[in-house]
Amino acid sequence: MRAVDIIEKKRDKKEITNEEISFLLSNYLKEEIPDYQMAAFLMAVYFNGMTDAELLEFTKEMRDSGDVIDFEGLKRFHVDKHSTGGVGDKVTIALEPIMSALGMGSTKLSGKGLGHTGGTIDKFEAIKGFKFSNTKEEVIEIANKTGIGLMGYSDKIVPLDKKLYSLRDVTATVASIPLIASSIMSKKLAIHSDAIILDVKTGNGAFMKTLPDARELAETMLKIGKGFDRKIVAVISNMDQPLGCAVGNANEVIEAIETLKGNGPEDFTDLVYNIAALALKLKGDVNTLEEGIAKVKEVVDNRSALEKFALFIKESGGDPEIVNDYSLLPEYAGTLEVKSEEEGYVSQILAEEVGKAAMIIGAGRATKEDEIDHSVGVLVLKKVGDFVKKGDVIAKICYNESKDVEKSAKMILGAYKFSKEKVEKPKIIFEILEA
Repeated sequence: MRAVDIIEKKRDKKEITNEEISFLLSNYLKEEIPDYQMAAFLMAVYFNGMTDAELLEFTKEMRDSGDVIDFEGLKRFHVDKHSTGGVGDKVTIALEPIMSALGMGSTKLSGKGLGHTGGTIDKFEAIKGFKFSNTKEEVIEIANKTGIGLMGYSDKIVPLDKKLYSLRDVTATVASIPLIASSIMSKKLAIHSDAIILDVKTGNGAFMKTLPDARELAETMLKIGKGFDRKIVAVISNMDQPLGCAVGNANEVIEAIETLKGNGPEDFTDLVYNIAALALKLKGDVNTLEEGIAKVKEVVDNRSALEKFALFIKESGGDPEIVNDYSLLPEYAGTLEVKSEEEGYVSQILAEEVGKAAMIIGAGRATKEDEIDHSVGVLVLKKVGDFVKKGDVIAKICYNESKDVEKSAKMILGAYKFSKEKVEKPKIIFEILEA
């Protein structure tokens, strides 16, 4: 068997066999197939896609390239939520305590962010003393006490994905639906869960800019999940403006805590409640989303979800008093009010530009080596559908160093678009797709 023959078949749109996929990927991982041949194969996939059979085998080989973790000691219905990312996406922070209060467990791998703002790890690291679990045993111990388990990605889990992604990044093959789907799902399948919920973002601040592309990615991932006999559902959500109001790590933690107190922004609250209700539906506790949302409201109103969050922080080495005293989180030195130069209804907020405006003052990373300032960020005070007068404050920049603040303010002003006609508030969830 030769790599060149497999590349030729994929180039000519012929289906490759399980044995050929296994040969190609296993030998690439062992560095017996060079980058230039794998790059040629990836480009052939980029143009020709994969059949269902190819996709399942490709994902299986990816998953099995490293450790597969079964949380056999976790004594709850186990839900893994994955987001394709966006600006102000702090869903995990609010969602997992809610699911815990509802009797479910959630153990997931999370990464550091690169780009707009920090990843889930960066947000939690805004909490002084907080330590992520380093081993499966630590995750299980904390998850059994709190219902919540978070662990950083390990090189031992799906190592092939990291190797392939580095190659895709420099060969213009990142934007391939089958390759994106297999990358995400191989990591989801490497960690045992009873159910997977996918939050696929679409819009200006998302990787998938259009609804048809987001739907195709969601349907492809659902196909993989079904092929591996997992309970799986996908939510396609709106990222045409920042999610919620807070962009930046400590600010997003605060907004998530406020949501657990019932005071969260409407769009963020709706998304979190619907995902939690979907988890209840997958578990079989409710028949409809409405029933599920009612149960979610109960655990928010009685503060049991907030108590689960505080317990998780305590068990992870942080101070649980942060739920009552936000001064325990990193504090910024000053704020700059961004005032509108126009009058009208906000018709659009370019989420990616707001994310970049937060990044340049230290809330995100331009490169992997950059240090994040957990205290800084942007507060979006006017959202799509709001009426704004000239001179109204539409956003606040929370900063420590002033050198890039004016540049950040100009980026935020450029992100806002206005209409003289009334604009309806956009819905946060476009579609819910089931396997």
